[in-house]
Amino acid sequence: MRNFSLIFKQFSRSVLIIAGFAFWGFSNAYAQADPAKGEAIFKSKCTACHKIDQQLIGPALGPQLTEETDDKYLIQWIQNNQALIAAKNPKALAIYNKFNQAGMTVFTELSDADVTNVIDYVRTEWKTIQSAPKAGAGDGKTAAAETGPSSMVIWGLVAVIIIAFIVILVLNRVVATLERLLLKGKGVVIDAEAEPTAEEVAEAKKKDLIKRILKNKKLVFFIILCGTIAMGSWGWTTLWNTNVHTGYQPVQPIKYSHELHAGTMKIDCQYCHSGAYKSKNASIPSLNVCMNCHKVVKTESPEIHKIYDALGYDPKTQKYDSTAAKPIQWIRVHNLPDLAYFNHSQHVKVGGIKCQTCHGPVQTMKEVYQYSPLTMKWCIQCHKRTEVNGKGNAYYDSILAAHDKIKKGEKVTAAVLGGIECGKCHY
Repeated sequence: MRNFSLIFKQFSRSVLIIAGFAFWGFSNAYAQADPAKGEAIFKSKCTACHKIDQQLIGPALGPQLTEETDDKYLIQWIQNNQALIAAKNPKALAIYNKFNQAGMTVFTELSDADVTNVIDYVRTEWKTIQSAPKAGAGDGKTAAAETGPSSMVIWGLVAVIIIAFIVILVLNRVVATLERLLLKGKGVVIDAEAEPTAEEVAEAKKKDLIKRILKNKKLVFFIILCGTIAMGSWGWTTLWNTNVHTGYQPVQPIKYSHELHAGTMKIDCQYCHSGAYKSKNASIPSLNVCMNCHKVVKTESPEIHKIYDALGYDPKTQKYDSTAAKPIQWIRVHNLPDLAYFNHSQHVKVGGIKCQTCHGPVQTMKEVYQYSPLTMKWCIQCHKRTEVNGKGNAYYDSILAAHDKIKKGEKVTAAVLGGIECGKCHY
């Protein structure tokens, strides 16, 4: 009996150890499928080429990972698809040929658990998207609530208000007539001319006050003098601010936020306005500059789709249709008169002036507005207080060299001083 009990204890211990290892293995297997971790990995490594519900550069991952149930193959494909293609794997070759032999990025740094988390996140998100109600779906009550009241109801309410107003006027007339009849029945004769009403007395007092004021010559002179000064000041201010558009902020066809791009994202001004450094005009960036990022970033935004429409670009096929392209009608904010010559490169490159000096804190503007008055006085004041730093500047070095030639009596032509630059005459 003792030997049997020892054997039973050893057997029980072995069974418990095996059960513990099995439970640990199953818990690890289930722990690997963590959609939250998969979401973080997906957003950091996959969103540049893939979306869950629609094709981007690569296919829509939701239906692809739902149809493909071989997770072991999917892990190998995501970690190193090039190895599968080189090994002539049938599934890998089929996908490779389907997408015009465009190679997918390899992610050898991802572990099996990481890839499992991504797959689980995509499948879970795809189920959520499929189960979500479509736009416009729902019962009849919801649709009726969204459409708002009918025109018949609105006109009915207007008619009721008009009828009520007419009824009130008629009732007032009836009440006044009844009061008059009651007074007449009591022997009270109503004569409108017998005694002036309170309104007539007040009107007479106003007319008498006006007559007294007009007879006071000193007071009249003082009023005229004050009026002349006020009108002169108003006229001077109005004329002085003619064509000064400080604070002008038109509504642009696309809601472009400088606060987001230049402030939060810290994109340099000259990435978009490249002409500011090398030409007279700062230039409006072409939509192709926008597409450098927005071909894959914020593609669901309605404002980005305005760019797509202007370029004739189809985000699903990623192709351009030049026949459907049309220019964006931007509204100019800063506008100098034709008599004024301003060269951006001369200020930005030679003078080293920052864009914010004239355009204000653009990095904080959700919509750009004119910050500075851009008047002649404002420009002259800036030129008076701005110190010129000529050290190491090629432009000023050439000026100093020309002055040295003049001192030595050597010949100096207008060309040496920049007289043959195009902008000297053609502006």
